[in-house]
Amino acid sequence: MIRRRTAAALLASPLLLTGCGGGAGAAERRTAARRPAPAPTPATSAPRAPRGIPGLGPERSAAIPARCEQAVVVTGRGKDSPLCTVVLHQRTDAGWRAGPAWPAHNALRGWSAHHLIGDLRSPLGVYTLSDAGGLLPDPGSRLPYHRSGGFHSPGTGFEGEPLEGSFDYVIAIDYNREPGTSPLDWTRPLGPGRGGGVWLHVDHGGPTHGCVSVAKAHMKDLLRTLDPGRHPVVVMGYADWLAH
Repeated sequence: MIRRRTAAALLASPLLLTGCGGGAGAAERRTAARRPAPAPTPATSAPRAPRGIPGLGPERSAAIPARCEQAVVVTGRGKDSPLCTVVLHQRTDAGWRAGPAWPAHNALRGWSAHHLIGDLRSPLGVYTLSDAGGLLPDPGSRLPYHRSGGFHSPGTGFEGEPLEGSFDYVIAIDYNREPGTSPLDWTRPLGPGRGGGVWLHVDHGGPTHGCVSVAKAHMKDLLRTLDPGRHPVVVMGYADWLAH
């Protein structure tokens, strides 16, 4: 009996009550003590990366090879605009994870589904990224890096800006070129009339002839991150086209 009374006394003790909002009577405290404990709240899971790449519709997403684990997405402001944004997406177990968005330029007259030499438009499409190079020493590129004085870029751009340093670092976009060669190789599988020499390169502050340009620091980031073992591609076009 002593043990029972002791247990009852403990049951009524306010020391067994937890949480805020005191002032309940002994009967309420006993009732509260007899109530079953609430079910535990499931732990909040970490945010999941999107399964697909935001901004890409089913047709563009399907054009990305299944083995690709790195995609540089170039999103133009409009079909005829030279302004765009570049984001590197990397595939994880949970889906695609986006890096920071970088302001960039594309060709003066925007985009073309049938790029021709001299049309001053960047080619729409999904292209592999196989080779890099530049005027400056290799900054730690994972892609094969071809250093050459041939990357010298004299003159001025469409807005009078100096082009010097634009080709300090470049990544060849595999449009109308032979992968596995220097970006300076002028082999044109589609013929010379379809243009070529389309690169990611250092931004000079204005529109390009057909390339995509980002700041020098971002070019170094790309060179150090893009891994041929992860089969990188570039997905490039204006936003409405990418959404299909």
